[in-house]
Amino acid sequence: MKKPTNNPKFIPSIYCRFFGHNYQITRKVTNHVKEYNCKHCKNEVTTNSNGKLTKLTPMFKEINSILEQIHTTKTDRLKKKSFVSSIY
Repeated sequence: MKKPTNNPKFIPSIYCRFFGHNYQITRKVTNHVKEYNCKHCKNEVTTNSNGKLTKLTPMFKEINSILEQIHTTKTDRLKKKSFVSSIY
C-alpha cells in the first residue's frame, strides 16, 4: 500500500504545472537583467543575453553579480560626471 503524498513541495509544483509560474522580481541586476522567484514553487530564473528566462545556476549568479558591479560603477560615474558638469 502506498503512502499518500503530503510533500509540501508537491502541491505548488502541481499548481505551477497547470497554471504556470507566478514569478516575482527578487533582484534587479541592471535595467534589463533581473532575477525572479516563483511565488509557489520557489523556482529561480534570470534573463539571459537574449532576454529569455533561464534557470538561475551558480554560473548565472556569478555573472549577474559581476554585471551588477559593472552597472553600478558605470551609473555612479555618469551621475558624478553630470553633477560636476551641472556645477560649471
